[in-house]
Amino acid sequence: MMKLAFLPLVALITFSNVTFAEQASAESVKKLMQKTGAGELGIQAMKQMLPALKNIIPDAPESFWTDYMAEFNPEDLVEMTVPIYQKYLTEEEVQALNAFYDTPAGKKLIKVQPSIIQESMMAGQQWGQAVAQDVMQKYQSQAHNH
Repeated sequence: MMKLAFLPLVALITFSNVTFAEQASAESVKKLMQKTGAGELGIQAMKQMLPALKNIIPDAPESFWTDYMAEFNPEDLVEMTVPIYQKYLTEEEVQALNAFYDTPAGKKLIKVQPSIIQESMMAGQQWGQAVAQDVMQKYQSQAHNH
């Protein structure tokens, strides 16, 4: 009977590598974000938000915005994003991704991925419009037949 008591412990030790994969370190995630340009998202987001913010506060002088941007810390967004990467990727996976992004293929992907994403979004919009038109035409033709 005593031997059976150790079975859960043996199973835990045997399968612990599968069950408890090492969480990605903040350092390796930040390295990945830096390589892929994800670390620049805060700056890009702020540049996109600035015109809308200026519309919300139209009376603010340009010096206010200059001062605000000088104090703006894009690292805050990086710090908020690291745990999201850690939630979905293990240390081993992040290390593998970092190694991939050091290869010529990885560097090329980083370079062309923004264009791929932009063009894919445009294709998705065109597809969505075509589907909407098709649905409308089919509905109108059925409505006329009934």
